Amino acid sequence: MSDSALTVLKFCLMALLYLFLIRVVIVVARELRGTPAPAPPRPTRVPAPARPAEPADWRLVVVEPAPERGRAYAVNGEATIGRGGGCAIPLTFDTFVSQVHARAHDRDGTLWVEDIGSTNGTIVNGKRIEKPTKLRKGDRVKVGETLLEVDR
Repeated sequence: MSDSALTVLKFCLMALLYLFLIRVVIVVARELRGTPAPAPPRPTRVPAPARPAEPADWRLVVVEPAPERGRAYAVNGEATIGRGGGCAIPLTFDTFVSQVHARAHDRDGTLWVEDIGSTNGTIVNGKRIEKPTKLRKGDRVKVGETLLEVDR
């Protein structure tokens, strides 16, 4: 290669090196300035005040296992029981409970429970259920290794 071609390549390399260094300085300067404050929220329509929540009629209280005893879950209309994050009654401590194991729902003031195709089934008062079952205060529902008692 000729000396003039090598000189041109040297200058191109130097220009790229300087562009890289300038970019690094810009990024570091932005980081040192910090994150810009978010823009103030736009005014929105104020929703009507919510009615106070009515107290739950039905509750499922954990009887077993002992470390969870006394924990109560309200059944407002409908509640799914399982280990999954979206369940209203999360039993994450019980590995024998399916992700979505059972469903408890209030129908005309009466609490019902049904198994939702769980692996280990749902047991009410010692009997495995196959269809939606009506519950009364004091009934015991077993899902996995967890025993729940119906309370009003």
